[in-house]
Amino acid sequence: MLNEMVNTLPPSERKIAKYILNHPQEAISLTAIELGKRSSTSGAAVIRLCKSLDLKGLQDLKLRIAGDLQKTTEHGFRDIEPNEPILSIIDKMTNNSIKTIRETAEMLNTEELEKAIQLLKVANTVHFVGVGASNIIAQDAQQKFLRINKNAYAFPDIHLAMTLVATAEEGDVVVAVSFSGETAEVAKVLELAKQKGISIISITKYGNSVISKIADIKLYTSATRESTFRSGATSSRIGQLQVVDILFMGVASLQYEETVKYLDATRDAVNFLSKDSKK
Repeated sequence: MLNEMVNTLPPSERKIAKYILNHPQEAISLTAIELGKRSSTSGAAVIRLCKSLDLKGLQDLKLRIAGDLQKTTEHGFRDIEPNEPILSIIDKMTNNSIKTIRETAEMLNTEELEKAIQLLKVANTVHFVGVGASNIIAQDAQQKFLRINKNAYAFPDIHLAMTLVATAEEGDVVVAVSFSGETAEVAKVLELAKQKGISIISITKYGNSVISKIADIKLYTSATRESTFRSGATSSRIGQLQVVDILFMGVASLQYEETVKYLDATRDAVNFLSKDSKK
């Protein structure tokens, strides 16, 4: 979290972030005032940093730092190289996927997740919005929620998405998917949704972004930067799919009996189609 946001923080908070990144072991034993002195800032700036990170306070920050220090050494995100052996590609992609899933799990705020799940459960219609690779995630979400009898849309055409949001009604929800959080077309759709009073859930990488600022509920995926071949394009996709799956399972758990009934019905329908096509 600190690595991702350090360059976008105000000067005093940036000093504290850099001190923590360079002296994590010492930081976990310091009070806010002591940490402020060590970083040539103030205790108030330390508290502001915690707020910028969406944390509950210094104790929450120190617990996360301590948790990171306890982790065993592992490879960071690794990109492929020219003429890479296939076994090496398998190892790198597997490592990247596992790392993304772990980091995304750590980024998710359970309170925000619960709010999002409750909102989706009672929503009349859910509009999933994403552009490019993020639209693939939106379509996956649409398929999942349609299977449990939830009205859901995920148009790849941003004009159609805008049209649909323009006619959205109270009780609808817009879910915006954007790794960068800066996709201009998606931000425009959200601005319209905001004007109409439609609830908005965002799924972006960790940090402040245009889209997360507009959203009512902010969900974050792994903040690890994309690499040359965008093994991040695969990694970010896995993080987004993970969040969608958690949202889906959360809604399914709250209406378990109905979910089982709808899933059975849709499975039977697909099986019926398959049998019919073999005749």
